Amino acid sequence: MADSEVADKESIRGNGIGIRNERSLHAALKQWYAQPGDCFEVPVGGFVIDLVRGEQLVEIQTRNFTAIRPKLQTLVQEHRVHMLHPITLEKWIVQVDKSGGSTLSRRKSTTRGALTDLFEELVRLPELMNHANFSIEFPLIQEEEVRCKDGKGSKRRKRESLKDRRLVSVVSSRVFSKNTDFLEFLPPTLPQPFSNKCLAKATGLPMHRCRQITYCLRKMDAIVVVGKRGNELLYEW
Repeated sequence: MADSEVADKESIRGNGIGIRNERSLHAALKQWYAQPGDCFEVPVGGFVIDLVRGEQLVEIQTRNFTAIRPKLQTLVQEHRVHMLHPITLEKWIVQVDKSGGSTLSRRKSTTRGALTDLFEELVRLPELMNHANFSIEFPLIQEEEVRCKDGKGSKRRKRESLKDRRLVSVVSSRVFSKNTDFLEFLPPTLPQPFSNKCLAKATGLPMHRCRQITYCLRKMDAIVVVGKRGNELLYEW
């Protein structure tokens, strides 16, 4: 193989998520979404695409939208791009030994997710919803989170390392293809104009989530700022 071919392949590998770097959840979602005739790990424009279906490019991102944002911004200029991001409704914590070969325990997490969790990551690229070539899908899943008490993880997880995420099942899935699709998160009882406090009262969501929702809707031009009430911004759609 010529040196130039090696360089090209290394460049592509560095700009995408290769098979060798996949965790179980990413690989399982790819298989769940795939249909006969789909192609996997296809080089396009200097990137590796998770799945290609006809003229549509499909990317699966289980976390960290910041990492994939430049890739998506480039691809949507010339291609139709569909992204999948799972939202965990239920989770089981699986403890394994340091070798990873034996399961020590399995318990159900008390934390439950909801579709509104999508805004935790969407705040990193809401402007993409303004592009006609971009759509996003949120599979609502049950998963296993595999941990190891090796003292190397974060303080939040009590120094337990996160070893893997495994798909248990896909409960349902939601597709958003345009900015106004996200207006469903605004209850019809909201006054016009409304503030984040109004949204929190109407939905029962915490303020930080309401701020994420209004930030995303503003950036994707689904709502506009029309004034202020004290220190609060007022929005209309």
